[in-house]
Amino acid sequence: MKKKVLLGAEGYRLLDRFGIPHPKYGLAHSEDEAAGIAENLGFPVVMKVISPDIIHKSDAGGVVLDIGSAGEAREAYSRIIRNSLSAVPGALIEGVIVEKSARPGLEILVGGKTDPAFGKTLTFGTGGTNVSIYKDVSFAILPLTPEKAKKMIRGISAFPLIRGYRGSKPKDEAEMVRILVNAARMFGETPGLSEFDINPLRLYEEGACAIDTAFIFDESTVPAAQVVRGENAPADTGIFSPSSIALVGASEKPGKVGTTMAEKLAKFPGEFYPVNPTDDEIFGFKCYQSVMDIPGSVDMAVISVPAPLVPGIAKECGEKCVKIAVIISAGFRETGEEGAKIEDIITETGKKYGMRIVGPNCLGLISPCKGYDTTFLPITPLPGNIAFISQSGALLNAVIDWSLSYGLGYSLVASVGNQCDLKFTDYLVWAQSDENTRAIIMYIEDVGDGRRFMELVSEISPEKPVVVIKAGSSDKGHLAAASHTGSLAGSHEIYIEAFKECGAISASSIEDAFYSAEFLAHRKRYPKGGRVVVLTNAGGFAVLASDYAEKYGLNIIDLPTDVKEKFDGFLPSYWSRRNPVDIVGDARMDRFVAALDLLCKNEDFWDICVVISIPSNNIPFEQLAGEIIKKTKETEKRLVPVFVGGEEMKQGRDTLTSAGIPSFDEPETAFRVMGGIVESRHVSGDLQ
Repeated sequence: MKKKVLLGAEGYRLLDRFGIPHPKYGLAHSEDEAAGIAENLGFPVVMKVISPDIIHKSDAGGVVLDIGSAGEAREAYSRIIRNSLSAVPGALIEGVIVEKSARPGLEILVGGKTDPAFGKTLTFGTGGTNVSIYKDVSFAILPLTPEKAKKMIRGISAFPLIRGYRGSKPKDEAEMVRILVNAARMFGETPGLSEFDINPLRLYEEGACAIDTAFIFDESTVPAAQVVRGENAPADTGIFSPSSIALVGASEKPGKVGTTMAEKLAKFPGEFYPVNPTDDEIFGFKCYQSVMDIPGSVDMAVISVPAPLVPGIAKECGEKCVKIAVIISAGFRETGEEGAKIEDIITETGKKYGMRIVGPNCLGLISPCKGYDTTFLPITPLPGNIAFISQSGALLNAVIDWSLSYGLGYSLVASVGNQCDLKFTDYLVWAQSDENTRAIIMYIEDVGDGRRFMELVSEISPEKPVVVIKAGSSDKGHLAAASHTGSLAGSHEIYIEAFKECGAISASSIEDAFYSAEFLAHRKRYPKGGRVVVLTNAGGFAVLASDYAEKYGLNIIDLPTDVKEKFDGFLPSYWSRRNPVDIVGDARMDRFVAALDLLCKNEDFWDICVVISIPSNNIPFEQLAGEIIKKTKETEKRLVPVFVGGEEMKQGRDTLTSAGIPSFDEPETAFRVMGGIVESRHVSGDLQ
């Protein structure tokens, strides 16, 4: 269906249905009619072109302001028609709307967009002609409550202008909340409405007025969540704990993918069945010509053969009652129409036999604790308590290699591939049910069913924190959108808002993701709040810590008077006497221990204690690490060690890692990670 744009009087009538105020108006089709309407409304008036081909009227010269007489109205009508046809030759001009001029006010944008993953979303921010330059906006995913509306309003940089700034009176925040809630209702309840702008809406000390609107209808627009959800039943997580695995495409020939996989699966503690019609034995295991020839039952089949052969093998696996097929092979939907047809066949085969499918075009699954690795990577990760779920096989390969150098381990690893059957949400449920998993990292390009994803993360994240790396922040696809909202509310921005709403922690890098997950895998999980005290033997880093805290939304809390006095009792007279607490560069171990002890005995005023230390001959850092481990056990608050330096500090960091306490080698990363964690809990309502 071709999109239909609703402008002018039709748009105002839609606003009327939902109680959103707008100016008095009339629609003119001639100079004389424009003059008559203007005289009836009373001067001054504003006149604007109405054309489905011209969304941004000002850019086309289709708006004239401050018209003060009938003669000016006639001239404005002619000028608007002339400018509009010059800017957009052949444009359909439906008329010129004549409006009573609204009094000046704070210009606001309210808009809506239908996101492919999350459905209908609302945008709020500073409005007017410069909206796309300043991009001072906040987002929400429908439905919208008054509480969420208030968060949207208070989430923009220009909120002080609404609250009242430098002597200016506050604007009507309660009316703005009412309009946002009603705009969300309008968006959700109007059939076919896929996108809209109210820009500007002028907000006053009392009341508001919508000055200009554009409503875009596309009846073919259906939120992806409605399409994806319910295609397949949720996976039984027992399928990820196989007792027997068959490898179709197994080999012993050097350099073959099937050789690497067979070498790994030969170490599986359950039954391993290599399948290859040309071999009798592979790595000491009897080799079978097909899955059907295997005498025992097969729980999991790993398939690595050319794509055209996969449908036949999938059918055999179905007939063999295989519970889950991991299809490593590429050459499916990602290659075009022919590949998509093959993928559809194997998807239907899986449904027919009740066999779940991983991939195709994936790297596979790894469960270090269950003893299997179905990938063809040259390395196998260490066991640990972090689940990693990735939409990129290449990234997963690099991350596993990186983690080995840092001594990090995994509870499970999943490369999701094309997700013809099992989706991100199925792997999330697997991680949720896995007793070894304490935190989850996800690399996401597109979740598909965004609503289901949010429901699950909201359920999982309080017990097993979820950290997300979202690709696509530089996506250019939305820049040609029809409305201001379409260009502002890009896919990446909506994903980030979704993560905030459901309590996921958004990480901008692999390093930050693992730091966050390590920190949250601790039994204490989240810090209680964002009040920070910094303890350091480096004055320069004390100054930097204050800068980093402000940059990443953490609060360097004032020291209570009694705590200052207690510090006076054992610190030199020239100590900082404020937070950050600089215990001075000549500090020995006893000074660090006394300071930590004092803070842990007076923990009511802080939530996070960042301990920043630099190399010093006075301090054995392995011993300092031991003190931090000891104090971590004594307090429910979070201690964050930052051991700045190289080899001299490594032993201390290794001691902390072995005790399950992540440490940092420079302070900005620590504050960035803590800030992201604290922000996620504030937004989701878990912190006061």
